[in-house]
Amino acid sequence: MAKKLKPVDAVLVGMGWTGAIFAKELAEAGLRVVGLERGRMHETIPDWQSPAMHDELKYAVRWGMMVDVSKETLTFRNHSDQTALPMRQLGSFLPGTDVGGAGVHWNGQTYRFLPSDFTLRSHYSKKYGRDFIAPDLTVQDWGVTYPELEPFYDHFERVCGVGGRAGNLKGQRMPGGNPFEGPRSREYPNPPMIQAHAGALFEKAAASLGLHPFPEPSSNMSRAYTNPFGAQLKPCMYCGFCERFGCEHFAKASPQVCVLPLAMRNPNFELRTGAHVNRVLLDASGRRATGVLYVDGQGREFEQPADIVVLCAYGLWNVHLLLVSGIGTPYDPATGQGVVGRNYAYQTTSSVKVFYPPDVNINPFMGAGALGTVIDDFNGDNFDHGPLDFIGGGYIAAHTTGGRPIMYHPVPPGTPRWGSAWKRAVADNYNHVASIDCHGSSMSRRQNYLSLDPTYKDAHGRPLLRLTFDFPENDRRMSRHLTDQAERIAKAMGGRLTDRSDRSDTYSIVPYQTTHNTGGAIMGTDPRTSAVNRYLQSWDVPNLFVQGACAFPQNAGYNPTDTVGALAYWSVKALIERYLKRPGPLVQT
Repeated sequence: MAKKLKPVDAVLVGMGWTGAIFAKELAEAGLRVVGLERGRMHETIPDWQSPAMHDELKYAVRWGMMVDVSKETLTFRNHSDQTALPMRQLGSFLPGTDVGGAGVHWNGQTYRFLPSDFTLRSHYSKKYGRDFIAPDLTVQDWGVTYPELEPFYDHFERVCGVGGRAGNLKGQRMPGGNPFEGPRSREYPNPPMIQAHAGALFEKAAASLGLHPFPEPSSNMSRAYTNPFGAQLKPCMYCGFCERFGCEHFAKASPQVCVLPLAMRNPNFELRTGAHVNRVLLDASGRRATGVLYVDGQGREFEQPADIVVLCAYGLWNVHLLLVSGIGTPYDPATGQGVVGRNYAYQTTSSVKVFYPPDVNINPFMGAGALGTVIDDFNGDNFDHGPLDFIGGGYIAAHTTGGRPIMYHPVPPGTPRWGSAWKRAVADNYNHVASIDCHGSSMSRRQNYLSLDPTYKDAHGRPLLRLTFDFPENDRRMSRHLTDQAERIAKAMGGRLTDRSDRSDTYSIVPYQTTHNTGGAIMGTDPRTSAVNRYLQSWDVPNLFVQGACAFPQNAGYNPTDTVGALAYWSVKALIERYLKRPGPLVQT
């Protein structure tokens, strides 16, 4: 029997970026708020200090900050006629655990989506005709537009201290920035990072081809910075330990540094760690959430009553909670009906490596998570799709994120995979390779979805989440085109040879690609095709709000964090200013 606790105004499930944002904003609005996090608390001091934090084996190879798949995992298959099997080891993506979630070990690449990304179906249909989008793609408009989100993008970027160079300032094109971006109301809060040698070579080559290189927008600090809440961040040291690591220098934006301290100082907010939420509780009508059921670290079960429930966990786990709680109609790919689990999408990545002679030193060890030079010429609809048989695109960038010794060992094509010849090739090429990354969009399609597995269960006896996914043919074509453009730039960079890898194969969950899982609880204007409305409020349970990239109807050719943060601020503003005054649906149907 679960012990029933004292009711609160709001309970938050998960304490990453969105949980921290909601905790601070709701507590300041006077609500009594409880935040539940399955993991433990981490802080910069003492948890992320060097040299311990620079343990590549512990954190990068053995996933020291990631979810424990022996306790919580998912099953996977490419197609619905296959039997899904449990993901026993992390691979393609790395969901975080503990307070801060993936906002601790992210790289800091902080992009706004393009205006056309939010109206994707109507944009392509109007420009190229209704039949241009392949019939198997279930892409749709978001229900919110770029102009509506722009102030919230701006605010989140100031919370994170993003460094960059505007390319479109209030409609005026600015030199050195991204000429394709949507209009910004203000310049970035910080200047760009210092360019790496690989980025300089990429910039020169891309410009020579008539393309438009610009510095990557980065939440790794380019200078000392104090955010709007008084959080102090320090300049990045370019140590190369961002992805998969916490930052010991207070130089990478994270929930613990930028937002959570403000919430923790508010007596209206209580953080409970070691609290694994198993279900959202509903009243007899099924139309109102009454709280959540969770298990603590000692295996004790508690019921936390609340007037408002906000799902702030990683997107996959938000969808899982909806499914095991019986909220919303599960998606059925056979009929195309249902909404929970619909429109799962990912990211379509590829790369080209440029190998240089020994006199060209790239110095990959002097890196940062968001240290890169980028072009956006082939992202979104920034280029003519008319002659091409696909929609979408992506950015192309030369990144220098850190040449750590265990996992970074680029070798030319034809090199043996082990033995003395491989060792010689690693030593000969380590300092003389530049990597060009293609970060492509992922279009949702009817056959890609999330559901409950009928066979396997987690440590708490719940059915595991089941992922059914393969790259749509649309995205394979897009990836080949994007990689062709990257190869052109690579050849113009003057190396002795290039090595290309694109996404023409079947999706595998084994090698790492990106931690950019999207969809499953998507936003929209129609409850028949979306799980939440434009304010991320559940259509079925109006006092339930669902945050994160699970709300994306499809994925754009960018990293998702900036849009996740902007949507969180957009959603919490509507909750405070509209829902609290008149509880109920914020969008009428």
